[in-house]
Amino acid sequence: MTEKEFEKMIREHRGTIYTVCYMFSTDKDEVADLFQEILINLWKGAGSYRGEASLNSWIWRISLNTCISYDRNRKRKIRTEPLSMDIDLFEDTDEGSRQAELLRGRIAKLGPFDRAIVLLWLENLSYEEIGQIVGISTKNVSVRLVRIKEQLKKTE
Repeated sequence: MTEKEFEKMIREHRGTIYTVCYMFSTDKDEVADLFQEILINLWKGAGSYRGEASLNSWIWRISLNTCISYDRNRKRKIRTEPLSMDIDLFEDTDEGSRQAELLRGRIAKLGPFDRAIVLLWLENLSYEEIGQIVGISTKNVSVRLVRIKEQLKKTE
């Protein structure tokens, strides 16, 4: 894959990549780091992409695997508390934004694998596509989504 082809691919799929990043972090700097890490992994893997899955599925898989690995490694590190000015100039105060933030908060309490499945489902991917991306059967996707939805209903 040439550099121009890679740039075109990223332009066309950056929404997908950012969606995955924002599902795994709300910190803007961390999202930027995740995005960069995904780009590195896509570039490294571009030569080995065989076309067995669609390009979109391949990008989802690389993005999710990168964020899941990052999430696991982050939990092993010592937590630090960032300095805050206690103001968010980009804060949305409308009802839709509050509902979306509530949902995001509930999803954030799920494990990384379940978060990945929910994210793909929210992006309207078929159960078959979800299964291909995360490496489980279509039936298992269906069963896991039922369990995840029940878990989200119980989460406060």
